[in-house]
Amino acid sequence: MAGTMQQFWKDEMPIEILAYEDTPLGILCLRRRELLSRPGTSVTEVTLDHEFLMSSYLTESERMLSSQGLARVEAAAGRPLDVLVGGLGLGYTANEALQSPRVSSVEVVEFLPQVIGWFHDHLIPLATQLHSDKRLSIVQGDIYHRITSPPTKTFDLIVIDVDHSPQDVLGNQSHGFYTEQGLTKAKAHLVPGGVLGVWSYAEDTPLLAKMQAVFSDVEVEQVTVWNDLIDEQQTDWLFFGR
Repeated sequence: MAGTMQQFWKDEMPIEILAYEDTPLGILCLRRRELLSRPGTSVTEVTLDHEFLMSSYLTESERMLSSQGLARVEAAAGRPLDVLVGGLGLGYTANEALQSPRVSSVEVVEFLPQVIGWFHDHLIPLATQLHSDKRLSIVQGDIYHRITSPPTKTFDLIVIDVDHSPQDVLGNQSHGFYTEQGLTKAKAHLVPGGVLGVWSYAEDTPLLAKMQAVFSDVEVEQVTVWNDLIDEQQTDWLFFGR
């Protein structure tokens, strides 16, 4: 049930509800607010069942998933690269891939049509920029089903930014992917020298061991930033297999 745009006040802070949607994963809310500590700075946030999911304020790890993934791709000099992104979100992972002149195409697979609707309605911060890039395509679908099914196309880089972590998933769709068998099926979607990247908010030793069993070269990137909104350091983890 999509709600109309409305505004309310919380702790003297204006919050604008851009969308309020009932989805198979729960109640999804897209909201925008101005930071009290930074007057004039607006932040777009997403919650799922009233729990925080993502924000446009700190996006370094989402962007590094693409940039560090591309840095690890082994490809013939001058050959254009194809990228597959699991999860649209607020668009930062896809947009970062498009910043590289090496990239000729970025395909995003997003499970929730409501999120794709936000993009088409220009409700997310990067919508205008993303709409203007002809290398980008967005389709509605299940990324986990896509990359554990026989491939119809191979990619230089596949990045998955969907779940909180491999052990804290949003729905049942990912069952089977975070296993040696699932990772082996996903590997078939990569060109020789291609890279699979997975985002996680937590260090996940079981995933690391499974990736090491499937890929010849596995690296973990720790992304630590200072969140001045809550005066705490936060760390996300990026897993790369080549």
